[in-house]
Amino acid sequence: MTSTTGTTGASPSGGLAPEIAARLKRSADGLLPAIAQQYDTGEVLMLGWMDDEALHRTLTTGRCTYWSRSRREYWVKGDTSGHFQWVKSVALDCDADTVLVKVDQVGAACHTGDRTCFDADVLLGDGGDGADSGPPASNQ
Repeated sequence: MTSTTGTTGASPSGGLAPEIAARLKRSADGLLPAIAQQYDTGEVLMLGWMDDEALHRTLTTGRCTYWSRSRREYWVKGDTSGHFQWVKSVALDCDADTVLVKVDQVGAACHTGDRTCFDADVLLGDGGDGADSGPPASNQ
């Protein structure tokens, strides 16, 4: 298992149930990527970071709590912006190194004011925007 100590300063398991904490594979700084997805449409909203305490708070409060790597503090989505994420479900991926949080997003998910953090910089279109969505051309 990856180290659970690091930047957050919280104990490795925080208030998280030991049976959940034992399954998690964290980064060297004790964090897991947490993908927020709109529960009813499947729209991917944002990616944040959680340590054990943030995950515990998310599971017990019904509101997404993240760890800010830049500010080195916990933050609850919506506390300052009013753009809340109400938790509908939480799941681990098959490797137990990423969390998927299905939420009901109120307002913008992105700090820029966009609905999602993935609206502004599309590298390859889905075909609906004029971009070629087929496989790359072969050099043969």
